[in-house]
Amino acid sequence: MKNIRIGTRDSQLAMWQAKWVQSQLTKLYPHLNFELVAMKTKGDKILDVPLSKIGDKGLFTKELELGLLNNELDMAVHSLKDMPTLLPPGLVISACCEREEPRDVFLSKNGVLLEDLPSGAIIGTSSLRRKSQLKHYRPDLKFMDLRGNLQTRWRKLQESEMEGIILAAAGVKRLGWEERITQILPESIMLSAVGQGSIAIEIDEKRSDIADLLSLINHTPTEQAVRAERTMMRRLEGGCQVPIGALGQTVEGEIVLRGMVASLDGTRLIKADAKGSDPEAVGIEVANKLIELGATSILAEIR
Repeated sequence: MKNIRIGTRDSQLAMWQAKWVQSQLTKLYPHLNFELVAMKTKGDKILDVPLSKIGDKGLFTKELELGLLNNELDMAVHSLKDMPTLLPPGLVISACCEREEPRDVFLSKNGVLLEDLPSGAIIGTSSLRRKSQLKHYRPDLKFMDLRGNLQTRWRKLQESEMEGIILAAAGVKRLGWEERITQILPESIMLSAVGQGSIAIEIDEKRSDIADLLSLINHTPTEQAVRAERTMMRRLEGGCQVPIGALGQTVEGEIVLRGMVASLDGTRLIKADAKGSDPEAVGIEVANKLIELGATSILAEIR
């Protein structure tokens, strides 16, 4: 029986994602053996520094990508939102799995809604995208940096003076924590990270055999939506650690994309949208509209 090696980070959520991919492939190809290979990435090891201070080029992907390039892995499973928009030469995203709920959720300590929190309440997040949008919505809130896997973040919420934490809905749902969600945050308050909610599978571009296997678990509407988001991000030259949000959706055969750029203090927040049939064209159109509205100067200040 041929052995196919699937690379993944070793966190509980990453393992859930990799096992899900493994189960889908095993159902489709019962004559093959799909083996999980777990690794720690730089982003998993450095937990006492906000991501935005480490620099974001492949923080959660680099070790897995080296495994692909060195032929130690046949494919690597990632949360798409962790992947830089420019991949290392020779590597490609071969499949995007059907997207889970792409929005962010608020988990509060006492079931209080975000809008009902007292002035000065402390929210846990180290994401600049989340902080800037929340500062725009409620300038009176305070923030505490929060790193670590989801279990660690939940424990820190219980043990600290934080009133609540913001997490990606997809991860919370995949771990079966729906009952802990206080509210799903509407797009009017919080636009998601690029690619949020989608599992991406990366391979060596020369491995047409692996690409063929993965073609059956690629979800085309998701793939087109996230291609639009990633094109927008690339045009804005944004990384994972800048206040850029986007949500692409396929509606009646068309891609509808909404994008957002905000200043760190939340005082400037601009949004734009576009729709069309070509993911890259839609992404560029939204990026250009944001640039016309001042995105370049906002992002230059942050860098």
